[in-house]
Amino acid sequence: MALTINHETNEITNATGIVTVNGTAVGNDNTPIVWYGSRGLFSGGTASPSESIEYITIATTGNGTDFGDLLSTTSKHAGCSNGARGIFGGGGSAINVIQYVTISTTGNSTDFGDLILARQFLAACSDGLRGVFGGGTTSWNAARTEIDYITIATTGNATDFGDLSAIRLHLVACADSTRGVFAAGMVTSTGTHVDIIEYITIQTAGNATDFGNLTLSRTLPHQGCSSETRGIFGGGYNPTNGIVNIIEYITIATTGNATDFGDLTATNYGGASCSDNSRAVFGGGAVSPGTQMEYITIATTGNATDFGDLAVGGYFNASCSGN
Repeated sequence: MALTINHETNEITNATGIVTVNGTAVGNDNTPIVWYGSRGLFSGGTASPSESIEYITIATTGNGTDFGDLLSTTSKHAGCSNGARGIFGGGGSAINVIQYVTISTTGNSTDFGDLILARQFLAACSDGLRGVFGGGTTSWNAARTEIDYITIATTGNATDFGDLSAIRLHLVACADSTRGVFAAGMVTSTGTHVDIIEYITIQTAGNATDFGNLTLSRTLPHQGCSSETRGIFGGGYNPTNGIVNIIEYITIATTGNATDFGDLTATNYGGASCSDNSRAVFGGGAVSPGTQMEYITIATTGNATDFGDLAVGGYFNASCSGN
């Protein structure tokens, strides 16, 4: 049964009528649907306790609130969601663990299955059905090209999808309902920071295809996020420019180079970001204090605005949202 989600009114339409956000769908299978479109989750990272998960309401501003805990202390992992479930995969000293939470509730994460390859510093995105993990490294100077995927509504181990065009870690990803896009990163065998943007069609397994280039080659931007139209990348590190405050965007359904969007309030890298299809929120990062959050309105351009503070924060954290 097909569902249509109106992101402006937060209504879910099915064959039997309209179900408002957090309501119960009375579809043909009588399955409840709970959707928290404006809830963003930030998990793990380098700060203590590094198993912490906290949440925000993206449509407002304010500080992070405790949600629960990951299965163990985790950083360098990646997150995505289908709107109902939040997924976190990999991280640590290169682990293969995939775990999930139910975004509409609070509580600790649950084991989902395993990645095809244990790794850290990977990226993840979702089309709302499949979650896709790409790149990363099994140990320092052992970056990978593997892409694997899961079906988020079930549990189980990941399946091979294809490969990125180049081995790299410290990359980021975003997606619309069709395409997944991977950008930035570092090739550990050479220490080269790249401006690569490439894409996949999430429902069709295969290797990534060239999309275009970032405005600046760099590693460790905040984890990417998107609306249904635009992909957003902010911050990062470049050997020549150092830590940068760049925000740039792409139109996911097309190909082409990234365009300048504006600036973060401060230079930062290694944090996370999430979106409710209207706002993007950047949280954490390696620049002290590591708890700062700031936001942009995705459909416009301009500099970021203060949002509030995470309770734990840190860097090498991961994020997802109920959108």
